[in-house]
Amino acid sequence: MALEMNSQLGSIDISREVVSTVAGGAATDCYGIVGMASQKQIKDGISELLRRENFSRGVVIREIDDDLHIDMYIIVSYGTKISEVAYNVQTKVKYQLEQMLGLTVESVNIFVQGVRVSSP
Repeated sequence: MALEMNSQLGSIDISREVVSTVAGGAATDCYGIVGMASQKQIKDGISELLRRENFSRGVVIREIDDDLHIDMYIIVSYGTKISEVAYNVQTKVKYQLEQMLGLTVESVNIFVQGVRVSSP
């Protein structure tokens, strides 16, 4: 299923995978993010770190009454303030989707799936 935008010149269909890749790329550029996690945690609560080609597994796109809502599952770095990291991810993802794809995002919900200690 694709997101459809209509303009005076015609219609544009944007794949959900493209939206999730742009959102995931914007999120991983933020300070304090180790990576994206799968929305379904592995057994025993262990989160899997996703690679760039699998960002769509860590991003859920929902359309409710023509409003776009995005749920993101992330893993943060140890020692960072989680609320600040989540806020930065929300603002950057919303900005990138508006600038790159012309999509208006109603909400970006962040779910922290884990905390990782980076090796020295």
